[in-house]
Amino acid sequence: MILSTENITKKYGDIEVLKGISLEILPEEIISIVGKSGAGKSTLLHIMGTLDVPDSGRLIIAGKEVNFGKEKELARLRNQFIGFVFQFHHLLYEFSALENVCIPAYVAGVQTPSEIEKRATELLCYLGLKDRMSHKPNHLSGGEAQRVAIARALINNPRLILADEPTGNLDKHNSLELHELFMKLRNDFGQSFVIVTHNLELAKMSDRLVTMEDGRIVI
Repeated sequence: MILSTENITKKYGDIEVLKGISLEILPEEIISIVGKSGAGKSTLLHIMGTLDVPDSGRLIIAGKEVNFGKEKELARLRNQFIGFVFQFHHLLYEFSALENVCIPAYVAGVQTPSEIEKRATELLCYLGLKDRMSHKPNHLSGGEAQRVAIARALINNPRLILADEPTGNLDKHNSLELHELFMKLRNDFGQSFVIVTHNLELAKMSDRLVTMEDGRIVI
């Protein structure tokens, strides 16, 4: 088991956003989480990624319960085990595509700069961006920028990719291509994916579809 949540709850003020969520993510599994706005999908994803803290319940990653009180351990866990892809790619506009992809690996400090740049180059070529590596984000299309963000998420070889509305800013063609790319990445690199999306048609391409409603999993 890659990750599991056990009876996770979360409130913001008087609003109960998550009402006892238990979910297991298996190795090399692609799960899509769907539901109306306000159902708690993104909050759950952020807790899975240790970006938010639950009020109660347990988050277990790679067989170990997460201690939300130890920020250094959380940062290391996020950097080495989890890759993030968001609706807005959050690329740094002063850096090239290649440099953006390298940043998480520089932060991890495990490999030499030359090893990091080699890995980043391989990923960008794999994603069809060989001729765009020196371009800055404002010179990339929306689909290209999202693929750079995916390469950045993959640079530290994480076991789990969390994607929050990754196709939200893409047209239908690029959205389909992105979901097909997730399938290919799972097959080629063996990662698990959890994808929050409003696009039910694309969500049905996943191995498992989870529907949330009013802070609970209903399917």
